[in-house]
Amino acid sequence: MQAGFIGLGKMGAPIARRLIAAGHQLIVFNRTRSRARALAGPGATVAASVAEPCATGTVLTMLADDQALEAYAFAPRGILDSLPAGGVHLSLSTVSVGLAKRLAAEHRTRNQWLISSPVFGRPDAAEAGRLVVVAAGADEAIARCRPLLEAIGQQLFVLGPEPALANTLKLAGNFLIASVLEALAEAFALLRKSGIDPARLLEIVNGSLFRSPVYENYGRLMLEQRFEPAGFTLRLGLKDARLVLAAAEEAAVPMPVASLVYDQLLSGLARGWGEKDWCALVKLASDRAGLDSSRARGMATAAESGPAPAT
Repeated sequence: MQAGFIGLGKMGAPIARRLIAAGHQLIVFNRTRSRARALAGPGATVAASVAEPCATGTVLTMLADDQALEAYAFAPRGILDSLPAGGVHLSLSTVSVGLAKRLAAEHRTRNQWLISSPVFGRPDAAEAGRLVVVAAGADEAIARCRPLLEAIGQQLFVLGPEPALANTLKLAGNFLIASVLEALAEAFALLRKSGIDPARLLEIVNGSLFRSPVYENYGRLMLEQRFEPAGFTLRLGLKDARLVLAAAEEAAVPMPVASLVYDQLLSGLARGWGEKDWCALVKLASDRAGLDSSRARGMATAAESGPAPAT
């Protein structure tokens, strides 16, 4: 099917390539034009404005945060102005529950549909079509866009008619991942300072207790102190921790662990690690324990690198 695509960053570009490979025809737009031109060819036409991808009647957005999505959606001749009546906006971004509710309401006033469809996965998973997609919106809109949603992921979970449901679930999921990273970081610091190779814990945990790509792959990155290039930056992790706390406050749900994780990510940002992978939390825990980076690296195993984390 034909669709528009706005936002061709680390996640947007591989998702767009996946859609093209699946046979869909895209009209692509990105503020940095070179990223759009890199996709030009069979299956992709470069747009000169936001209005062109919206004119297809189905537009996907993958943008970094609330501010970026608001700028594209609410600006004059932006998404809301340009999408025709009956059109569908698929928002793949991890944004606040509040923005999702406001955007859904604005689309309804224009007889348009919003599907919130945030994804779990890093750029390599997007390239391979191995994302996990969570979607919420009107049944008719999801049915129309199912070929797009299924092309980008290995699993699709449909939650219900209110788009913000998907945003809430995505933030809860990212909170769980961040909590795992912090817990691994603290456990690794304890083992290193006690003279135990933390790779042994990872072997036991991932082999017997909590088998998961989050433990396996992030654990490997943490053992190797491999924080760059970042699949998901600490700065974006901090943004998501802030958003989950805002959602919790609105729902009157105390989340003390989320508050702790937020403070740890903020400490990393204060150290200038905003563009490092958010698994750099392991370095923060090592520093708090008085372990310098060279000692931490020296105690890590030289095991072969695993695949980049799938979530």
